This record gives sequence, C-alpha cells and structure tokens, in this order.
Amino acid sequence: MTETVEVNISEAIALIDEGLGLTMSRKLMSTNEVADLLLDVRTILAATPTEPAATEDAIPAPIA
Repeated sequence: MTETVEVNISEAIALIDEGLGLTMSRKLMSTNEVADLLLDVRTILAATPTEPAATEDAIPAPIA
C-alpha cells in the first residue's frame, strides 16, 4: 500500500510540475485551466488508499 501511495503522490507532483512549467511564463491563466489542473491532481490523490481509522484495540485504555 505504501508503494501505491508513493506512486500516486509522485504522479500528482509530476502533474503539478508540468502545469507550473506550462504557466510560469504567462501572466494570466483561465479559471478553467486552473480547475482542470486541480481536478486532475484531486483524481490522482483520491485514488490513493488511506490508512484505516484507529480502532478501539489500537487506542490504549486510560490508566485509572
């Protein structure tokens, strides 16, 4: 699972770098272009599996 997360994060970073490279020389960028880039990054990161929520077994009991 860690490998998948690293691959997805690397892919998202590459997409951001590509988008920045294409827009660095421009003074304006349309909202549609920004939205498309953000949606692409979101799609990649949403595919990243998340860690399971902590269960009661993982939470130590209070000391009385």
